[in-house]
Parts: sequence; structure tokens; C-alpha cells
Amino acid sequence: MTRRKPFHKPDTAQPRREATERAGARPSVDEMAREAREGRPEPVWLPGERPDLVAPVILHVEPNEDYALLDSGAGEKLERYGALTIRRPENQAIWPQRLPRARWDAADAAFTGDTDEEGAGRWRLGLEAQGETWPMREDGLPYLGRFTSFRHVGVFPEQSVHWRFMTDRIRAAGRPVRVLNLFGYTGLASLLAARAGAEVTHVDASKRAIAWARENAGVARLEDAPIRWICEDAVRFVEREVRRGNAYDIVLLDPPKFGRGPKGEVWQIEADLPYLLTLSRQILSPSALMLVLTAYAVRSSFFSLAALMGEACRGLGGRVESGELVIREEGEDPRLLSTSLFSRWVRT
Repeated sequence: MTRRKPFHKPDTAQPRREATERAGARPSVDEMAREAREGRPEPVWLPGERPDLVAPVILHVEPNEDYALLDSGAGEKLERYGALTIRRPENQAIWPQRLPRARWDAADAAFTGDTDEEGAGRWRLGLEAQGETWPMREDGLPYLGRFTSFRHVGVFPEQSVHWRFMTDRIRAAGRPVRVLNLFGYTGLASLLAARAGAEVTHVDASKRAIAWARENAGVARLEDAPIRWICEDAVRFVEREVRRGNAYDIVLLDPPKFGRGPKGEVWQIEADLPYLLTLSRQILSPSALMLVLTAYAVRSSFFSLAALMGEACRGLGGRVESGELVIREEGEDPRLLSTSLFSRWVRT
């Protein structure tokens, strides 16, 4: 594989930073992000034919004993995690609710506060939800749910379709498989991959998320599984893996719209995703199985993600699948709730 040598631009950010500091104002997040990018090499777009494109692909999550979308509408969703019912905001649910108001009001936990995806708020807990943590399961794997101040509970149920696809490929490979899970959050993808027989590297910029993921490993009795837990900025980690020549058979990317690294790094998906995706392509092994990207709350369409994935994966063969992850409501006459966009390269 021929790689372009890093191209370093002159440090034009330093004079601006000094001028800002002399003026007594702290640089904004956007300014800090731009300064960090100015020192980067240009993305490496490798040559070759683009993979075949299959789009749109709509991947459905169906109700099951672990999780069900009971109802949605009027900017909210009512979910069941095991026996616990949870009510929280959902900007995509612009239609009317189906279930009676009393059913919604009887939820064991309800989130109140900012309705933005990353907005902070509080949980109102009922009798069944006595603490901030409770046991949950995913495909037989036990883990801990937790009420966070940003309306999340430690799992994105729509990802289960990717997880099943991944674990099926790991088991069918008939050989050792190395998985890199970027923005790994609470570790379910990492634990499911390890349970299927893979060697996993789990990367997240949040010490709290890493601690939660390791706690989940203990709950799942996988504390001795071959998982490396790394608290680091995803871009910095993959840059280093490229320099070291390390390779993976599966790379998962589930980035937020905005994030901060442990050393103050700034992540902005529209600006940083192309660079990270080209780096991820460079660390795919010659016998790689897949490269999976999920995107939330972005202005792009799944066709945009498909075009980006296709360019990043030139010369790999296989195909690119792109579309939406949706959750089907439980009960009669169900609607489909769109949760995120995805694009994935898979070997055929």
C-alpha cells in the first residue's frame, strides 16, 4: 500500500492565538478545532474502483423481550427495556401518539429538560426505577443501563442490527478476527464481538464511558476477554495505528455530532469525518470484513455518506450499503421511527 507522506502546513494559527490571548478572550471551540486541523496532513484517498453501491437499505429493529418501542409521537417516545418503561424526547416523532395518555404517564422513568439530542435535563423516576442503574440484556448479554443527564441510558437499540451482522461475520470467518470499536461508549459492541470470538480494541474519549464499559464486562463475565480498553481521542489513536502499521478486520465508527477528547481535542462530524474515515480505510487488513459508520443528527443524507464511504474504500471490491436504521413500534398498525443514517463497506 502506497501512502502519501504527511503534508504539514505552516503554523498560521499561532499568531491568531497570541492575538486572541492578548485581547483577553479565550478562543472559541470552532477556533480551537480549526487550529487543530491546520496541522494535519491531507486525507489520503487511495486509488481503484469504487465498490458496488446498494442503497437505500433500511435496517429494521423489531420488538423483542429485551427492547420494544411501545409508542411514539408528539416529540416523544415510550420504550420498554426489559420490564422497565421509559419516556423521553424524540425529535423525529412528529406524528400523533397512539396509546392513551395514562399509559405514557405510567412510565417508570421520564426525562424532563432540553429536547436537543445532547441537551441536559433530569429524570423523574417512578416506583419501579428506584436507582440510576438497572440490569438489561442484549441478545442474552447482561449489562447495566443508567439514567444519564443527557437522556441516554447506555445503549442505542437501533445498533443491534449492526451488532448481529458483525457477530455473524466473526463466527463465520473461521479465523482470528481483530475488531476496532471507535467511539465505543458503554461497550456493548465490544463485548458482543469478544463473545463471538474476536480480539477487540475499544476506544472512547470519556473516562466515565470506559469505566461503564468495563463495568459491563464484569456484569457479562467477560472481564478476561481479549479487549483493550483505551481512553483516547479517536483521531489521534487511528493516526498512531497508521504510523505503526497495525491492521484490523472490522472497524466500527459511531461518532457523535460534537465531542471533546481527553486532552481538549475537538470533534465536529462534518469537518472531521472524511479524515477519520480515510485513516480507518488505511488500517483495514488485506482480508478485512467490514467498515461500519453510523451518523446521528447530521445534515448529510445517506447518499452523502455512501459517496464518502465509496471514495474511502476504492480498490477494496465488495459493496457499500447505505440507508437508515429504523425501529418498528410494537402492536397493531406500527410506524417506523428513523433513528440514524449509516453506511458500511462489506466484503462479498
